[in-house]
Amino acid sequence: MNDMTGRMQGKVVAITGTGGGMGRAAALRFSKEGAIIAGCDVNLEANQETKRLVELAGGQMHASAPVNLVEELATKDWLTQVEKDLGKIDVLYANAGVTKFNKIEDVTLEEWRFVMQHELDIVFLPVKYAWEALKKSQGNIILVGSTAGVSGSVTNNRIAHSTTKGGVISMARQLAAEGSKYGIRANSISPGMIRTPATEGDLLAPNHPMAKIAQHIPLGRIGTVDEVVNCALFLASDEASYVTGANLMVDGGWSAVLPG
Repeated sequence: MNDMTGRMQGKVVAITGTGGGMGRAAALRFSKEGAIIAGCDVNLEANQETKRLVELAGGQMHASAPVNLVEELATKDWLTQVEKDLGKIDVLYANAGVTKFNKIEDVTLEEWRFVMQHELDIVFLPVKYAWEALKKSQGNIILVGSTAGVSGSVTNNRIAHSTTKGGVISMARQLAAEGSKYGIRANSISPGMIRTPATEGDLLAPNHPMAKIAQHIPLGRIGTVDEVVNCALFLASDEASYVTGANLMVDGGWSAVLPG
């Protein structure tokens, strides 16, 4: 049993993509604040490791894997089971996503559709199937946008990714509008350059044009997953009870200034 009374005490928080990166960090952080975690991932072993870490820290986690969130039935079944087993859903943190980067002229329709599916469908489907439970709990939704959703880039070819992340930010605003009469709050967080296993392998790789991006970020460094999750925690907590439809930039000031 968690031995501290935190900001999320007794709340059921459904988090997608808990097998690693920001999803694992979110499971651990929200659990530390007293939440019961309902986490899913496509990777069974990775998700079980997150469950082990949560429980080692004294928390509770309902772990489901493999769950492919771009499949409607699988997503519906997961959230139905979460509500059945845990009695409610207070927060949906739609963290999971997979992207691909390419020049406009080289993006195939297949690649475009892959990104739409794995960055938009993967957010919409959990929202759709958690909606009734969130109405009952007057809960709230955290979506993950990106600086890519609010500005273009001359160093990263990301037409599909920019489109989906702009869509996610807009989705949060519409959810805030439609959810308001039920007491549902919906917000998005938009990370900038964050050090994760995924970014280490591409955007922050030594041969990538963005490898030295830290020198263009006002705070002078790359962000951490914990810094992103802390902002999500604030928005999900009662401390943000008058915040809905917002997009919180978590980027060290990167999107707020011109380069140089």
